[in-house]
Amino acid sequence: MAGMTLPAARRHYDVLCAAFAPPLPAGMKRVDDRIGSVPVRRHRPAHCRPGTVVYAHGGGFSLGSLDSHQGIAVGLAQALGREVLAIGYRLLPEARYADALDDCRRVIDAVAPAALVGDSAGGRLILDAVAGARRVPPLGLVYPLVGVPTAATLGPDAPLLSRRDALDAWSLIAQDAPGGGGPRPPATAIEVLAVSRDPLTAPLERAVAVWREGGADVGYHLADDMLHGCLHAQVSLPGMAVAWRAFCRALGNRLG
Repeated sequence: MAGMTLPAARRHYDVLCAAFAPPLPAGMKRVDDRIGSVPVRRHRPAHCRPGTVVYAHGGGFSLGSLDSHQGIAVGLAQALGREVLAIGYRLLPEARYADALDDCRRVIDAVAPAALVGDSAGGRLILDAVAGARRVPPLGLVYPLVGVPTAATLGPDAPLLSRRDALDAWSLIAQDAPGGGGPRPPATAIEVLAVSRDPLTAPLERAVAVWREGGADVGYHLADDMLHGCLHAQVSLPGMAVAWRAFCRALGNRLG
């Protein structure tokens, strides 16, 4: 996608990611909606328990949509047995990171969710959206960008996401993003899913240790020999599927 225009890259990314999504499960309802000016998509499993889970998709802050990550949102709804409401937040560079954060906060405030889940860029948005909040529901974080990444703090290069990619993503949001990664845990209950071949995993594991030292109950799930973005293809990747199921089961247990 490096040689594509941004609109073309976005279309390509959406099609590529959506190609990994399995068919909609029987009885699953998908409804496009809006909360204020923010597009959202509701995914309701056939036997839906009370409590909505808010989900923020990945894509490096400039890619991704309700379509690209629908497979993940559907899988989460099916695994938790609850409505999953995905946020169509504004993307950079047309918007600022502060605008994307505002979209997420508006949805969170309107829904009063049972849990918040984000993957990659969406994980960072969730962390920053709840920063300083007095009451935070359980968090589910899938290979998020945490803290302030530097060449010294990132892990080794890996396919699909390099150290340079991570630093470039940070440069897009640095002006508006809280630093994060401090001693105060973002929530009292957190489930984390990481992959072993990802430069974001080393700083994420340090953050998990800090959060635990700060008193948070943090579950950590690692998919060995998997890459950043492999969650899209978890249906065909047994190692990713096992870690994803464990993550969803642990998050579901926190919701009762």
